[in-house]
Amino acid sequence: MAIAIDFGTSNTCIARWNPVTGQAETLSLPGLSQQLGQNPPLIPSLVYVENAASDRVLIGQTVRDRGLDLTTDPRFFRSFKRGIGTDIQGFLPQLDGETISFERVGKWFLSQIIDKLAIQTPEDEQSLVLTVPVDSFEAYRLWLGEICRILPVEQVRILDEPTAAALGYGMAERDNLLVIDFGGGTLDLSLVRLDGGGNAVKQQTGFLLQWGKKSFAKKSGQKVKTARVLAKAGQNLGGTDIDNWIVDYFVQQQGLAVSPLTTRLAERVKIQLSSQVQASEVYFNDETFESYELELDRDRLTQILTQHQFFEQLDESMQQLFQQARRQGIEVTDIDAVLLVGGTAQMPAVQTWIQQYFPSEKIHCDRPFEAIAQGALQICQGVEVKDFLYHSYGIRYWDRRDRCHNWHPIINPGQPYPMTNPVELVLGASLENQPSIELIVGELGAETGGTEVYFDGDRLITRRLDNGKKQVQPLNDRDGARQIAQLTPPGYPGSDRIKVLFQVDSQRCLRMTVEDLLTNQTLLEDRVVAQLS
Repeated sequence: MAIAIDFGTSNTCIARWNPVTGQAETLSLPGLSQQLGQNPPLIPSLVYVENAASDRVLIGQTVRDRGLDLTTDPRFFRSFKRGIGTDIQGFLPQLDGETISFERVGKWFLSQIIDKLAIQTPEDEQSLVLTVPVDSFEAYRLWLGEICRILPVEQVRILDEPTAAALGYGMAERDNLLVIDFGGGTLDLSLVRLDGGGNAVKQQTGFLLQWGKKSFAKKSGQKVKTARVLAKAGQNLGGTDIDNWIVDYFVQQQGLAVSPLTTRLAERVKIQLSSQVQASEVYFNDETFESYELELDRDRLTQILTQHQFFEQLDESMQQLFQQARRQGIEVTDIDAVLLVGGTAQMPAVQTWIQQYFPSEKIHCDRPFEAIAQGALQICQGVEVKDFLYHSYGIRYWDRRDRCHNWHPIINPGQPYPMTNPVELVLGASLENQPSIELIVGELGAETGGTEVYFDGDRLITRRLDNGKKQVQPLNDRDGARQIAQLTPPGYPGSDRIKVLFQVDSQRCLRMTVEDLLTNQTLLEDRVVAQLS
């Protein structure tokens, strides 16, 4: 079974495939997840460092339950995802004699989630898909590659978030998609073009980071396929700002004290208003006898947003995106679908604002939290995970022109395996009454030679000196292994005599099948030639 994790700036969503219902489902991890209103269970992307030297941390809802997010303690981290893979200028915190990077905080967070999953769903720990931002795909690829080394998971892949959102909303057949990611701290608008659209996206398998004990984060023949970003805009604006504005409103109306507690109550009111027209929250402290009663309706919330130029800021970002799109020759009418993800995107006021720009049939907003995780999960259904070969492989032949042996490639680097279709090669005899045919297979390295640098007038010229020779590691150049066909009757030049089929299996073994075209006999069947590196 497979697990997909959408690691978000404010919240993290986990999905798995339910074999009984045949549907994706969102997981709840006791102690880590929270479920507010009609939202699915989510893990708050929060970390509290108890001891950095011993990697002892608290994450998720546990941090909130203990009130550790209500202080300005330097051991408390939120929104750390935005710092991963970036060049941080200036101060990095020091805790317990350790320098704390955003990558390290993210590692603590994900590791604890996966450890919890291993306990709760041990049968699912075979395949893991992680979603990453498309514009920092390579940075996340390297960071997650390091984390994978300590994970008890057989297969780990990454998939860019726009492609995952398209799969989650069932929009994989569309070409130009506007993904509006509106979360707790940021608004990100990304106009993307999927890799080929249609079947190309449906067959997307993501980028394989790990398979068994082998890591592919830094070195791999895989071709990285992500959604292509055509235009992008956004700003530091999100649900946290709205929470603060709601608190300010109650400060003015009721003389409410500003505190982390009242901010949390304001957030709950906001969440309620996504599914109902009026909301209220009541809090009573039985020690201090303090009580709060917050009431708000959608119309009043819209007024609050308007007073803070909320919609003006949204318009500014949308216009920036449209300007960039037009430079690419894309008009608003060319956008096939609009996909809303993130908690703030489910606010009715935000959805009404988007309808000013796009017809309602193009807007998809019913799965703001789950679309990315459940979309990423789809790449595990009915798709065989394949590894990729680092090297090319070829056969040795006699080059009559140069009167020396050379190598002809038969399998190129980046070839996925296990191979679905074998590579076919037809050979004939080179001598009269030839009793057998030998074949030497080798691993082909880089071509030998050097580089010449010289001046042609005032121009600096760099020229590669190439003698056409490849560095080759023979795989079967030994007695008993070179002969692949005993010819009965003997062979003669001028006609095809044998057909050789090369295949690489799931264990990276190069296998060979040889058929005699004259007698229609199978001379070798699925023989292992070599274990590939």
